[in-house]
Formats: sequence, C-alpha cells, structure tokens
Amino acid sequence: MDAMSQNDVTTRSNRGQWENAVEGRPELSASFSSREEAVDQGRAVADELGSQHIVEDAEPTGSVTDEG
Repeated sequence: MDAMSQNDVTTRSNRGQWENAVEGRPELSASFSSREEAVDQGRAVADELGSQHIVEDAEPTGSVTDEG
C-alpha cells in the first residue's frame, strides 16, 4: 500500500461507527453511523481536496477498496 499523502481521506470502521480521517487535517475528520454515508462523504472530501479516498474493510486484514 502506498504511504499516505497529505489530505488523503481514509474511511474505516471504528467500534461500530464509520469514520473519515483526513491525513494532516484532523479538523476535517468525521464519524458516521453508516458505511454508505461515510464513504459518500469521504469521497466528496477527497474530491474537494484533490486527494485519494481509501476505504478500509471492517476486518483489520481487509483489502483497500473504493467501489463506486
């Protein structure tokens, strides 16, 4: 997996919630109750910042996907 770049957005499951983490921009990070909502918002933020959007599957060993 490539190293994270500034402004890259990662959507991941965290203790039953979904969160978007923006590399280097913690003030833009957010939590959501559904995967779908988190993925949609993560993609929108990444588009706005001109960065990558990475979705981590719920399992810690899951692969990185962004289906859409």
